Amino acid sequence: MNQKKSTSILITVLLSIAAAISFFPIYLAVINSFKTQGQMFASFVSLPTSISFDNYVNAFKQINLLNSTLNSIIISVIGIGGIVLCASLAGYKLSRTSGKISSIIFFLFIASMLVPFHSIMIPLTRMAKALSVQGTTYGLAIIYIGLGVNMAVFLYHGFVKSIPRELEEAAQIDGCNEYQTFFRIIFPLLVPITVTIAILDFLWIWNDFLLPLLMLTDVENYTLILSTNTLFGEYNKEWALILAALVLTAIPVIIIYSFFQRFIMHGIAEGAVKG
Repeated sequence: MNQKKSTSILITVLLSIAAAISFFPIYLAVINSFKTQGQMFASFVSLPTSISFDNYVNAFKQINLLNSTLNSIIISVIGIGGIVLCASLAGYKLSRTSGKISSIIFFLFIASMLVPFHSIMIPLTRMAKALSVQGTTYGLAIIYIGLGVNMAVFLYHGFVKSIPRELEEAAQIDGCNEYQTFFRIIFPLLVPITVTIAILDFLWIWNDFLLPLLMLTDVENYTLILSTNTLFGEYNKEWALILAALVLTAIPVIIIYSFFQRFIMHGIAEGAVKG
């Protein structure tokens, strides 16, 4: 057996072990979501003796799944739409504008990525309260736009540099102004990086817990993750019910990621390296 084949086998074994370790918590969550509380504590790793969907039915009702899912969708759509629109315009303009001012502005976008959220969450909540957007879904979506636009600008800025300027010059000769040139010529070419940004931001917004906890005060406006948190009582925790709710919460993320995962690494590599 040559060295190359041995290395390939070793890598395969290591990756298989890593995949098994990553999948094991999901396995535990799924199998225990079909058990009763007593069955789960009797044996946490064994398969359920009988399949029962009672936990899923109760979780569906207690976390108000339809309303919570709708809130999460609204916040995600507004947040992602705002990030894509603002960041694509800013990334395009900064990429096509030379000079110190453009470089400084771009540097500020990059520098803001290094600021930890925990250092700004108190001023952020005070500002949201002062602007009367705390406790609203649209206010939370606007905050997501502000927090997510920096990374998106960085990716768009690098990707735009790979697009030939001759396309814009030809559009201007045909009578297009700057906005028409961007939306008709440039933006359609940004689809790969746009899909990447949309998926990454969807995973972030959908799974985020801390920011909705700080901003949302009315149960009717709770996101899906925040509604799941209501199942954690101070003295009593029905873990089988909680696991069923977590599985329901994760299903949309798993489906979307499975369909679009091939765009993620490709888009990041294109946006970060080119130019």
